[in-house]
Amino acid sequence: MVVFQVIMVKGSQITMTSLSNRKNMVVYPKLLGEVEEGNGPPNNDKLTLVVCLILYIRPDHLYLKYRWQPRSCNLPRFDAQDFLKRYKGKKIMFIGDSLSLNHYESLLCLLHAAVPHSSVTMQFSKDSYTNVTFKDCGVSLMMFNSHYLVDIENEKIGRVLKPNSLKNGDLWKEMDVLVFHTWEWWYRRGPKQPWDMFKMVPKLSKDMDRMAAFHKGLTTWAKWVDSTVNHSTTKVIFQGISPTHYHGKYQNEPGVTKPISGSVYRGGLPKALYVVKDVLSGMRKPVHLLDITTLSQLRKDAHPGFYNGFRRMDCNHWCIAGLPDTWNQLLYAFLLT
Repeated sequence: MVVFQVIMVKGSQITMTSLSNRKNMVVYPKLLGEVEEGNGPPNNDKLTLVVCLILYIRPDHLYLKYRWQPRSCNLPRFDAQDFLKRYKGKKIMFIGDSLSLNHYESLLCLLHAAVPHSSVTMQFSKDSYTNVTFKDCGVSLMMFNSHYLVDIENEKIGRVLKPNSLKNGDLWKEMDVLVFHTWEWWYRRGPKQPWDMFKMVPKLSKDMDRMAAFHKGLTTWAKWVDSTVNHSTTKVIFQGISPTHYHGKYQNEPGVTKPISGSVYRGGLPKALYVVKDVLSGMRKPVHLLDITTLSQLRKDAHPGFYNGFRRMDCNHWCIAGLPDTWNQLLYAFLLT
C-alpha cells in the first residue's frame, strides 16, 4: 500500500484530514509490539489514524493490542510532538523497498496523529522519491524507492544489476537522518526479478549466488556511507531484516490473531541479518542497526494476510497501524541519544 497514491486518488481534493475522519478507520495506540497484551492507549490519548485498513482491511484489531517490552530497560513512548520539535527544519529520508515504505508510512501516520490539522504539502519526483512536509513544523519526511540501494541500468543487453555501483547518493547526502533498507528483492527470481544480468566489473553473468551478491551490494553502500556522508550532521540508520511467515511451523494462516509466545524465535535468525552485521562491523563511520528482526519474527499475527487488497496471502508486509509503529518507537529511542 502506497499511502500517497491512496491520498491522491480521484484528484487532489482528498486530504490527510479527511482521510482521518473516514468511518472505516480505527484509533490505534502509539506503542505496539511485544508480546505483552494490553488494552491499547489511555482514554486521554487523542489519536487520529491517517492511513489504516484502506488496503489492509483486517476484520480483527487484536494485533493492535500488543507492545514490545524489552527485559532490561523501558523504551520511551513515542512522543510525536517531541519528535517534530526536535527535528524542526530537518529532512528525514527512508531509502529502500516496500518494507522501507511500511516503516515510512507508519512514521507519517504517527506524526500526523500529533498534528492532524497541520498544513501538509506533498511532492512527487521523477527520481523515485516522495516528500511530505509538515509546514507548521518544517519537518520533511521523504521516501526514496531503491530496491537494491545499488544501481540497475538499462543497457543494450537488458537491465543490468551492478552490485559494485551506486550513483543515486547525491540527494541522500543532503538529509539530516537517513534510514536505509534492502534485502527482499535480492532473492527474487522469474517474472518478479527486475533485472536481466549481473555485472560485477569486469565480469558479466546471468546470475550469481544471491547472498554473495547481497554482501557485495551492501559493501558498496557501506563504502559510499563511509566516504560521502557527513556524520557530524547526518544520522545513518540501517533498518534490520524484516521476516516473512510463509513456511514452516510459524507460517501465518487465515485467522491467526496472536503472536508467537515467548521471546525466542525457534526458527533462528535469517542469514541476511548476519550479512548486514558483518558489513556494518567493517565500517569506519557510525551506522546504527535498527534490530527489528526477532521482535518482528514473533509477530506472525501482524501481517495483512489475505486482507491486503490484492486477494493473495501477504505474510511479508505489515498492517499499518501495527508492528512498524514499534520500529518507529525504537527509531525514536535511538534519535533521543
